[in-house]
Amino acid sequence: MTQAETDRQRIDKWLWFARMARTRTAAAQLVADGHVRLNGQRITQAAKALRPGDVLTVALQRDVRLLRVLATGARRGPYEEARLLYEDLAASDAAS
Repeated sequence: MTQAETDRQRIDKWLWFARMARTRTAAAQLVADGHVRLNGQRITQAAKALRPGDVLTVALQRDVRLLRVLATGARRGPYEEARLLYEDLAASDAAS
């Protein structure tokens, strides 16, 4: 397997690892319902691959998150571990 292949991950799996959804099924449904944009383009396939550097716009129930993918996940860990997978771009805009 090449480095490029190992740095890619299914978007539903990544959303679950990053704790944007409670279950992987819910993450897949979020994508299928059109609530996720990858680099500005709406996607509806949960199997779509993402990689570090990609920007996600995720419309959650109560807010919209703008995230830059920093890493792919290896497991669904605690919040502190999940937080290392992304940079919240909306929070960095508000701080400046």
